[in-house]
Amino acid sequence: MQRQYDSRDIQVLDGMDAIRMRPGMYIGSTGHRGLHHLLWEIVDNAIDEASNGFATQIGVILHTDGSACVWDNGRGVPVSNHPLLGIPGVEVIYTKLHAGGKFNQENYSYSSGLHGVGASVVNALSKWLTVDSYRDYTHYRMEFVTQTDPKTKKLLPGQVKGGLQQLGGTRKKGTSVRFLPDDTVFEEHSFNGETVSRRLRELAYLNKGVRIEFSDERVRDEDKRQRVFQYDGGITDYVKYLNANKTPLNEMPIYLEGSRDATICRAAIQYTDDYTENVYSYVNNVLTGEGGTHETGFRAAFTKVFNDYARKIGALKEKDNNLAGEDFREGLTCVLTVMVVNPQFEGQTKGRLGNTEVRPAVEAIIGQRLAEYLDDLRNQEICQKIVEKALGAARARDAAKKAREVARQRDKSETAPLVGKLSSCTGRKSEENELFIVEGDSAGGSAKQGRDRRFQAILPLRGKPLNAEKKQLDKVLDNEEFRSIITALGVGIEKNFDVSGLKYHKVIILSDADQDGAHIRAILLTFFYRYMRELITGGYIYIGMPPLYKLQKGDRIFYAYDDRQLKKVQKEVGSGFTLQRYKGLGEMNPDQLWQTTMDPACRMLVQVTLDDAAEAGRIITVLMGDKVEPRREYISAHANFNRDDRFEPVSDEGGK
Repeated sequence: MQRQYDSRDIQVLDGMDAIRMRPGMYIGSTGHRGLHHLLWEIVDNAIDEASNGFATQIGVILHTDGSACVWDNGRGVPVSNHPLLGIPGVEVIYTKLHAGGKFNQENYSYSSGLHGVGASVVNALSKWLTVDSYRDYTHYRMEFVTQTDPKTKKLLPGQVKGGLQQLGGTRKKGTSVRFLPDDTVFEEHSFNGETVSRRLRELAYLNKGVRIEFSDERVRDEDKRQRVFQYDGGITDYVKYLNANKTPLNEMPIYLEGSRDATICRAAIQYTDDYTENVYSYVNNVLTGEGGTHETGFRAAFTKVFNDYARKIGALKEKDNNLAGEDFREGLTCVLTVMVVNPQFEGQTKGRLGNTEVRPAVEAIIGQRLAEYLDDLRNQEICQKIVEKALGAARARDAAKKAREVARQRDKSETAPLVGKLSSCTGRKSEENELFIVEGDSAGGSAKQGRDRRFQAILPLRGKPLNAEKKQLDKVLDNEEFRSIITALGVGIEKNFDVSGLKYHKVIILSDADQDGAHIRAILLTFFYRYMRELITGGYIYIGMPPLYKLQKGDRIFYAYDDRQLKKVQKEVGSGFTLQRYKGLGEMNPDQLWQTTMDPACRMLVQVTLDDAAEAGRIITVLMGDKVEPRREYISAHANFNRDDRFEPVSDEGGK
């Protein structure tokens, strides 16, 4: 008998209950990103105090018990009773969805949090949360706790514990929030100190002069436990930091600032001898990785003003066509930040600004300020260098266009790059198909024999591809290995890129677990980052993790992925074992390669993500740029391509 469905079956969830039931709707995930999203929500509240002129200092502390604390010296969270709800303002903010002081411009002219859900979400997903408010010469505190109702056994998230406390007099001002994320909600329970440090550094650059203190009490070394971020140069210092390992054309970045119709726009621009363009844009301190109307306005103004200047100095004759915007932006690093009253975010990750009124405002501000810069006689030398670089870029663009055409015709006529190389799969569902980009013919042969041909395709690389960081696009397109990858994926490149044509939804880089293999991975990731970045942001790029060691005792086989795991395995199995160290993938027979590295049921893959585009670009420059010393220092301090504390060795079933 089919059960009847009627109004009695309709559940009405309280706001806090809804958060607990569907946390992903509010913080994106319950993994690494979601955990840190909680911290960003509280940090952003402090930043809003600073960016609106109410605070000059912010602090973040990661405690040894897993909790985090965020404090500022702003106005303090309101504690008086709400006129309609009759409860303290702090209780409203931390227990009611869509409650806050940012829905109009009376309290905050500009804000990153416009929906009034951030604080209550953090409370609902924490075991406990404590708010201290220092205002009106009084110290107030309110505590919240997630508990189970002893009668109904129902979980009650974020409940007030003991009401508003008045703890005495104080001359302090500001707010302090400490919370412990609920480990029953999150897959990861520990904040990553480097992730937090990078975000705080970024916010310090974006908020000129604000002092941000960071303390990680979990770090044993006292010298590394505390850090302070404060940049009196703001985004100008940010651009210098991003280009620290490049050769700049203008030592002092171009700084443009202005306001129009309640939109404030700031841009810092520095050119290097690189061939790629890097524009990092922000709206109200929020990274807009997908761009938007503010970037459109910036690019339009930039192109027009520079073309006018090129004609003014005679670099472009009357008969010449205008240069393309991309020509003027070759080698450019720009940090563009705008403050918007009511930002409207769009896109897959809400990372694109949609406000139509922002484009003309930014276009007018940048157009006016850049024209003033170009007219200044003191800037003529660098301005002419930029135009000369743009003319060279235009010539390279024409060469790249011809190279594309040649490659396209070659692919149509004979598919030369793929003959004898790509072993395609029989499956027709791209979302289920995988492409392994394998180092060398020997490993490629084992992979072809060991794979499941229903959904796994193999593309061996016969030579080491070019370093795309040091070459213009026409040279990249002339490289046979890169042409093979472009043809196999079916998505085009740069402006012709179209992810809808992607033939494989898992693109897996499979190279040896040694320095050469790490170098090939770095080269391929650089190529994808510079010319097919959407594959990374879309989550399509993976790194296969082949084991370094095979340990056998009797009929039991163990695999270890680094020396740390090897020691652990040796301790577990005792004596009387045989040990084999794999020098390369080619030493594995097809069955071993399948079992350890290719079988979806037990392999180990690392998904390549892009949490911080600016930092990613900086690290790629360090690793793949021309300067040797920064690369040596970075590798010495950080590089261990086969070590990850989340990976554990496992036995017969293969990789985890």
